[in-house]
Amino acid sequence: MKPIVAIVGRPNVGKSTLFNKIVGTRIAIVEDTPGVTRDRIYADAEWLNHSFTLIDTGGIEIKSEDEIMQQMKRQAELAIETADVVLMLVDGKEGLVGPDAEVVDLLRRAKKPTVLVVNKVDNAGVEDNKFDFYQLAIGEPITISAQQGLGIGDMLDELVAHFDSRSIEAEEDKSIKIALVGKPNVGKSSLLNGMLNQERSIVSNVAGTTRDAIDSPFTQNGKDYVLIDTAGIRRKRSISHNSIERYGVVRALTAIRRCDVALVLIDATEGVTEQDTKIAGYVHEEGKASIIVVNKWDLIEKDTHTLHKYEKEVKNDLIFMPYAKTMFVSAKTRLRLHKVVDTVDSAYEQYTRRISTGLLNDILREALLLNEPPIDNGRRLKVYYATQVSIKPPTFVIFVNQPELMHFSYQRYLENYLRKSFGFEGTPIKFILRQRKE
Repeated sequence: MKPIVAIVGRPNVGKSTLFNKIVGTRIAIVEDTPGVTRDRIYADAEWLNHSFTLIDTGGIEIKSEDEIMQQMKRQAELAIETADVVLMLVDGKEGLVGPDAEVVDLLRRAKKPTVLVVNKVDNAGVEDNKFDFYQLAIGEPITISAQQGLGIGDMLDELVAHFDSRSIEAEEDKSIKIALVGKPNVGKSSLLNGMLNQERSIVSNVAGTTRDAIDSPFTQNGKDYVLIDTAGIRRKRSISHNSIERYGVVRALTAIRRCDVALVLIDATEGVTEQDTKIAGYVHEEGKASIIVVNKWDLIEKDTHTLHKYEKEVKNDLIFMPYAKTMFVSAKTRLRLHKVVDTVDSAYEQYTRRISTGLLNDILREALLLNEPPIDNGRRLKVYYATQVSIKPPTFVIFVNQPELMHFSYQRYLENYLRKSFGFEGTPIKFILRQRKE
């Protein structure tokens, strides 16, 4: 999983400008007024072959009584909790002020690796203010101008130097990580409690009780797992600007990235909603193994055809992920909860499956003989060979004469043929096309 980096500091030190400079696009609103960035925005970034997720936060004003500023402070604290490394931003023009020290106190308590960045150093005269910041005692201050793009490279070099120890830890952790995701009030916490057989999360019928991602390790049949319960993901327009819930969305999306298998919860009494489709779409785009878990099945009136009909409707609504198995459970009555971990194991096995190059190309040749590539404007796609380059999800490089001739419908045919031959139930599979001359 990509490391997470949070940019923090008091209001109006240039956090959003720096965020946009690193990410390369204007995502955050930049305005010369304290408190404009009320909610953290996140995006993926890359430096020297290191990929990471960057979170922009609202300014921290420790002593402010303003309700919105208090919410922003809490959200920034959550961003610090989530982050692997923190970029602490200060204003080089203004110099060291009391609120900077208050933010640093917050960081000391969090005990996260921190890079101290002095922004707005646009000319040599301002550089002198850099020395004031040694008083904060959190390392060597790095001077930059986010606006002009000065010093950004040195800052990013220092940032990625903190990633190595984290990646070693991640490699040593062999547990299967399971994220419970879905809109509010579908029963994620109840499902977690049922699977763990203990009351680990607060269960309430008020939407949004779980605001943070909560990790619950457990062992079953000699295997280690971590259940990640997350805040419900609401539609954007449902989240008020001064609400802590918007951060819950970032936590939930971060949990999806951290997981191996995502349990996408659907409320049986509502069916697949537009928001369920968006959440499932995010899991699919992130390339995670997934299981559709239809909860509250005890509340549905049934006959002999109900389950089959409902399953067909779910598959129809989530047509972009036909590989995901659908389960019908009741967290309340514990109906089929004992089967969830077995289904996770099965999905994880496919998610980490490797196919030998010889066998893969035998199947590929078979697929090409049965249905040869179509001709496009007098040119025919030629598929030479394929090889699997990674897992999580299974990823294949296919060497062809001209990648642009691979129509999406033919690529889907090849994917379906691989699935028919090898299974891959529960996981997406990914194709990378490479040009190769004859």
